[in-house]
Amino acid sequence: MLQKMKKVQVIGPKKDLQNVVDVLYHTGTVHLEDLSKTILPGDTILRKMDPGKSGDISNILVKIGGIFLSLPKIQDDLQKQDQIYKDLQKKSHDDLTARARYVIEELESTTKDLASNKSDLEFSVNALDRYEKIIKKIQPLESQLPILEGFEVTVILIQREFRDVLELVRNALVEITKNQFELISADVDEATIATVIIFNKKYSERVHSFIFSQNVNEVRMPQEYLGKPFNEILLLIAEKRKKSLDEMAVIDKKLEALAAVWYQELSVLKKVLEDRNEEASVYGKFGQTEYTFLIEGWIPKKYLNRTKETIKNIFGSRVIVIELELSPEKMNDAPTFYDNPAIVKPFEFLIQIIGAPKYKEVDPSPLIAIFFPIFFGLMVGDIAYGAIILVFAFIMKKKYKAEIWLQHLMNILIISSIPAIFFGFLFGEFFGNLGEEMGWIHPIHFLGITWNRIEAMVPLLILAIAIGVFHVILGLSIGIINSLAKKSRKHAIEKAGMITVIIGILLVMGATVEMLPSILLPPGIVLIVIALPLIIYGGGFFGAFEIMSTAVNILSYARIMAIGMASVILALVANKLGGTIEVAYVGFLIAALLHILNIGLAMFSPFLHSLRLHLVEFHSKFYEGGGKMYKPFMKEKTG
Repeated sequence: MLQKMKKVQVIGPKKDLQNVVDVLYHTGTVHLEDLSKTILPGDTILRKMDPGKSGDISNILVKIGGIFLSLPKIQDDLQKQDQIYKDLQKKSHDDLTARARYVIEELESTTKDLASNKSDLEFSVNALDRYEKIIKKIQPLESQLPILEGFEVTVILIQREFRDVLELVRNALVEITKNQFELISADVDEATIATVIIFNKKYSERVHSFIFSQNVNEVRMPQEYLGKPFNEILLLIAEKRKKSLDEMAVIDKKLEALAAVWYQELSVLKKVLEDRNEEASVYGKFGQTEYTFLIEGWIPKKYLNRTKETIKNIFGSRVIVIELELSPEKMNDAPTFYDNPAIVKPFEFLIQIIGAPKYKEVDPSPLIAIFFPIFFGLMVGDIAYGAIILVFAFIMKKKYKAEIWLQHLMNILIISSIPAIFFGFLFGEFFGNLGEEMGWIHPIHFLGITWNRIEAMVPLLILAIAIGVFHVILGLSIGIINSLAKKSRKHAIEKAGMITVIIGILLVMGATVEMLPSILLPPGIVLIVIALPLIIYGGGFFGAFEIMSTAVNILSYARIMAIGMASVILALVANKLGGTIEVAYVGFLIAALLHILNIGLAMFSPFLHSLRLHLVEFHSKFYEGGGKMYKPFMKEKTG
């Protein structure tokens, strides 16, 4: 449900501002208001506050982030980090940044040089690996290579599908080198051809320029390898690689030694600075006089006393929290704060699709948490489908823990799959009629009806419309409550008239088709006659057109029966096709594929249609929206 909010002002001497902001940040109860928007430029008493010293903290965090990239990650020592955290938290802004700069001065230059050297060595090792791989591929061609003074050797690698390029290269080399070249090719693997080119050095620039223009992969060996036998080159590569790896190991030990000394403090320093940076970012929302600061915001009533006590215990009478008395009109600006049980929380996510409710509106989340799973369950209505959806949702929840929106959706599916299984028992469905055919389960006989969905279409349609009537009347009733809370008497009367006309129409229709006693026909007509003036008074003559709109809204609930019917028919088709094909495994495969398709549709279609029934048919009767969510000034929770 939506919680009552209180607007407060926190006032104190400027010297305590940083500590007050820090306390509010860690208390996490105040939704800050931006006072800078209400302070006029010429105001000589209350002025805007400087946004704070967040710039220097941001620069420090960038440098610390760079150091972290260089240092190896080691095990967090939580006990040591906790003590460091307590020490750093006590420091003022200047002392904290001074400590951070000292740590950076000790580490930045050293770690940057070590990381740069290591990067160069890694690049060298990768290049050596590449040369080694290529030389081993072309080594079988060594016996075919002539040994000539004043000639250069280069290697190109060509994908087999582009082997026609070789003829183009050969023709170009004839012209460029005046036929002073040798070209030897061989397959090095299934996809690659290696080509060794030997040519006169005086044509080097033109040859390399041509090869580059053809966009082929040229391997240019380092100068130190030129003219040497391939076996000797491989030995040189192995020797140089070992030397580079040894140097990298020395660098790693130096970085590990630095991490052993500094990692714990650096890790805590980063967290504290991130908190301080976020705190400093809100300074621009505060007001100030010559000696005092002013913070304004909203606190849920249930947290107000706790927040006051926290401030009083730390600052005594120097800092005060004043509760403001506001008119009902100004209370409309209060943020919306949901405080629902855990089972309702996922459905708050659906409300946020259309925006937060205004402060005084009834919270629709608990109602959605009741009706959404019921509608979903009625449309799916299969034990096996419901169980598979349940397992799927649990797997997705476990796999994508960091995706908050997906966690909400999967929680909704988990909750909604339970009614799907329940109604599956009622309808006697397990993969459609498979359970009944196998003798495992049968539709339940209840209220004089056997709830087989194929045979009980009319009762299911009546049930769907009855649910629609109840749901829409419930929405209109909430609309009356919201209208009275906003002192909108006309809208309340209009909605009361709409409820009356719905009841009247139901009585008239029921008595006419003899589903209800004929004695109820006159009262139904009277209710309609009474309701019409109420609707016109509340909504004008256009309000009368709302009767038709409301009737259409109610009829829309027939989709509960229709979507469910489509699902069970597809399941029946799957079972029928699977049973008529003579080759057993082919029939099983076809049935399985159709059931998989049906399960996919069962997750998607009932979800969307249930959502539509709430957001369009139900919410349109009471929901105004346009509010703002309660966002307390606090550290974001991480998984």
